[in-house]
Amino acid sequence: MAPPLKPGQTAPRSGQYEQVGPRGGSTGEERTVVRGEPMPPTPKPGMGYRLVDPSKNGAGRK
Repeated sequence: MAPPLKPGQTAPRSGQYEQVGPRGGSTGEERTVVRGEPMPPTPKPGMGYRLVDPSKNGAGRK
């Protein structure tokens, strides 16, 4: 499994990202992020994001 994305990093894909704790545990909180946008801040230091539901709309693809 890939390491979690940190706040401020660019999102590689659009979709629902779950906040994970410093040791990778699930928090149950999700955020919608668009590809190319920075990941939002987390409530506590050391937390990150993991993609749980990628978007499936195909917009922008040729």
